[in-house]
Amino acid sequence: MAKEIFMPKLSSTMQVGTLLQWFKDEGETVEVGEPLFEIMTDKINIEVEAYEEGTLIKRYFSEDDEVPVNHVIGYIGNENESVPETPPGESGAEASEETGNSQPESSAVLLQSNEAASPESDNLEKVRATPAARRMAKEKGISLVQVPGSGPNGRVHKSDVKVFLIENKGPNATPLAKKVAQAEGVELTSVSGTGSNGKIYRNDVENTLQVSNEIPSASPKRIKMEGIRKIVAKRMLESKTTAPHVTLTSEIDMSEAIKMRKQLLGNIEKKTGYRLSYTEIILKATAYMLKQHPNINASLQGDEIVYHDVVNIGLAVAVDNGLLVPVVKNADQKGLATLTADCKALGKAARENKLKPDEMSGGTFTISNLGMYAVDGFTPVINQPESAILGVGRINEKPVGVNGNIELRPMMSVSLSFDHRIIDGAPAAAFLTDLKSVLEQPFELFI
Repeated sequence: MAKEIFMPKLSSTMQVGTLLQWFKDEGETVEVGEPLFEIMTDKINIEVEAYEEGTLIKRYFSEDDEVPVNHVIGYIGNENESVPETPPGESGAEASEETGNSQPESSAVLLQSNEAASPESDNLEKVRATPAARRMAKEKGISLVQVPGSGPNGRVHKSDVKVFLIENKGPNATPLAKKVAQAEGVELTSVSGTGSNGKIYRNDVENTLQVSNEIPSASPKRIKMEGIRKIVAKRMLESKTTAPHVTLTSEIDMSEAIKMRKQLLGNIEKKTGYRLSYTEIILKATAYMLKQHPNINASLQGDEIVYHDVVNIGLAVAVDNGLLVPVVKNADQKGLATLTADCKALGKAARENKLKPDEMSGGTFTISNLGMYAVDGFTPVINQPESAILGVGRINEKPVGVNGNIELRPMMSVSLSFDHRIIDGAPAAAFLTDLKSVLEQPFELFI
C-alpha cells in the first residue's frame, strides 16, 4: 500500500519548503532510517528520513522547487503500485482512491541537519550508509563511494568514514571539486577554499585554474540565486511591499554605558567565559523598554493586532551568502550575564549553520547591529510578522553641546523602522526616546 511523502510544516509561519536534493531515484529501494530528501525552510537545512521500507515509486518535484507545506511530493510502496502521475496536492485524495488507503500516512520523518547544503551535493551516490555517516561525509567533503563499509551488505557507518579520513588525509574539498582538480591537473593544496573551515568547491578550483592560466573572463560571473540568499530576498521584498515602513532616527550618548561595561566586563567573563559586548547591553535595554511599550511588541495577523506578552528578540547575524535571525527568548527576564552567554551561543550556531528551528522562531522584535563596521546609520527592513526593528550603528566620538560647552562624546546612531499600519509615529517616537534615556542612564536597568 503506497505511502504519501509530504512536505513537512516546521513552524506556524512556514508556508513553503525548498527541495534541495533527493537521496533516492525513482525505482530505488528505501530502507527505514535512510535519508530520503533534504529541504530548506526558515533558512535551515532539514533531512527527511524514511520510516517505511519499499520502493520510491514517484518523485513529483525536482531540486530547487518550492513546495507548499503538507503537499504530497512523492510515494513509497511496492514497485508495481499505481499512483497519480501529477501531484495530488495537500489532501492526497487521488492517491487514497487508487491505493485503497482512506487514511494515507507519511513515509518520512525529520532529522535536523547540522550542516549547510553544499552546492556540490553528492546526490548521485547509490551507497548504503547510516545518516551519521552521510553527514560526516558531507562535512568532510568526501564521496561515500570511496569508503569501504563494515556493516551488513557493505553499509557505511560513521566509524568507517573516520577510518577513511585517517588513511586519506588531504584538503577539505567536495567530490566534484576533487574531480575537476584531477581532470585539470590542479593541486588542491594550492586552492583557497571559500566554504566554511576553508572547504574547497568546484568554483574555487576553476578560479585558481583561470588565474594560473591568465585567462581573462569573457563575461561577468553569474551565480544562481538560491538557498538562504533566495529566501532572504523573497522575505525582504514581501516586507517592503506589504508593510509601509517609517523610520525614526536618534543619537545616543553611550558614555555611561561604556563605563558600565568596563565595570561588569571582568565579572561577566569570569562567570560565563564570554566578554560582555554592547549588543547585550542594547538588547537588555530594548527588552526593558518593550515591556514599558507593549504597543511596539506587536504583530499583525490577518485583521487582528496581536500584543505579545513575551519579549523574544531576534538578532540579525550575517552568514555566508545570507542572513540568519536567531531569537533570544524571554529577553526581559534575563540578566546581562545570561544574555551574554545566550547571544554568543546563538551567534556561533548561526555562523556554523547549526541553529534549530525553535531557535529561529517566535521573535517579537529584531535588532540589527552594524556597529562593528564604519556605519553611522541605516534603515533596517522589518522582519515580518514582527512590526518593528532597531538598526544600530557604530559608536563614534562627536562634538556635542553639554551644559553650554562643546565636548567630544561617544555617540551611537539608532534607527527604528516600524509598520505604520499598526504603530503610529508618536508611540514609536516615545519608545525610541525612552530607549535613548535608559542607555544614557543604564543604572535604571537594575532598578
